[in-house]
This record gives sequence, structure tokens and C-alpha cells, in this order.
Amino acid sequence: MSPMHDVDPSMSIRLPRMPQAVVFDMDGLLFDTEALYRDAMLAAAQVLGRTMPLSLYLASIGLSGEATRQALGEYFGPDFDLDRFWKQAATAFHARTTTELQLKPGVVELVGSLEELGIPFAIATSSGHHDVERNLGLYGLFDRFPVVVAQGDYQLGKPHPEPFLTAARRLDVAPELCLALEDSHNGVRSASSAGMMTIMVPDLLAATEEIRSLCIGVAGNLGDVHAALLHHARGAHVPA
Repeated sequence: MSPMHDVDPSMSIRLPRMPQAVVFDMDGLLFDTEALYRDAMLAAAQVLGRTMPLSLYLASIGLSGEATRQALGEYFGPDFDLDRFWKQAATAFHARTTTELQLKPGVVELVGSLEELGIPFAIATSSGHHDVERNLGLYGLFDRFPVVVAQGDYQLGKPHPEPFLTAARRLDVAPELCLALEDSHNGVRSASSAGMMTIMVPDLLAATEEIRSLCIGVAGNLGDVHAALLHHARGAHVPA
């Protein structure tokens, strides 16, 4: 599915200050995985003779696996075989990633510029470390992300701020000096409540009024973020 560019193209992203670190989400931000998760989960529900509404999946974007399982259990009820569903969905998802996993536009260029500028960066994701390693490894990016905060590195997942606060601590940069990049509502809530400058890059979810109020901007893609970073780095005037 094509990304939802919920952005006025006449407006550019303007950073209020130069970030001292950048924290990336992974699914839907670095990799086009959310549509793969969606299709795998909806198909798994059908295998079990149930229908999973798209709205239920969209509400789960950015949540931890545990929180997603809880939401599914509440919706389908106690007779629903969650373990079988989860296994079926995981198998289908991993099969799809071997042939369909796509890197989002602008990732390589943005990472390269951060390295050139000496700005450290990290990943803060609701996925597990093995998923991060697989995805980055498929595109030769694993060694370029030395700081990864994934499932198991925090107790409270998104929308709680702990994943982003953990990333800031590992980067040794104050949260308010970090730029967070997210595609989900739950991720934006997490990053914003951690005190980070937050930019949403919509994937399957458009930016709502609430989400816009939590962001310094909404970008069409990571190329827009890259342009804003270089604009600020070159010392161009940034309107107040």
C-alpha cells in the first residue's frame, strides 16, 4: 500500500533547533512492514474462521505485542485461540518479508547525513531484537544502528514514553534535544510525552488534529526530514 501523505506540500518541516540525536521508529518508518503485518493478521483471523476489522489492526499500530494480544483477546473473546492466531500471523508475516520487505524512501540518505554530521541515532521499536536484526541485515544496515531499543529493553511500551526515554539514555542525550521520527499515533504519543521534538511520517494512519498538536511537523517522507535537517545544519534562517 502506498504511504498516506497527509501533508500540505507547500509547507516544509522546520526544526526549532538542531537535534543532538535522532530516534527512529522501525515498522512503517524505516521499513514498509505495517501493510505486511496487516495482511498477515487479517488472513490469520480468516484461517480461524473469524473476521478481524481493519480498524482493530489500525488501533494496534505502534503497540507492543503484549498490548496487541490483549486488544485482540478483548475483541474476539475468551474462546478465540490467540496462540494459534499469533503463530499463524507470524508465519505469514515472516514469509512475506523474505520477498516483499521494502526500505522506505529516504532512509539511506538520512542515515548517511546523520553520520556525516556526527549526530548519533537509534531505533526505538515495539518489535523484538530479532526482527530488527533481520530487517536491517537484509539491507546491510545492521552495523549502522549500534543503538537499538526493542521489546525486552523496557517494561512499558508505546504509547508510554519509556521506549524513547530509554533510547535517549543510551544515546546519552537529553530527550528534549532528540528528534523522534514516527509513523503511528501511539508512537507519536510516546515520543512527545518523552519530551522529544517529534515528526510524524504517516504510513497507514493519517495525522489527526491531536497528533498534529504533539508534533513539530508532519512529513510526506523521510526525504522531507532529511531536507529540514540539512537546511538547519547549513545555518539557514529558521522562522520563529
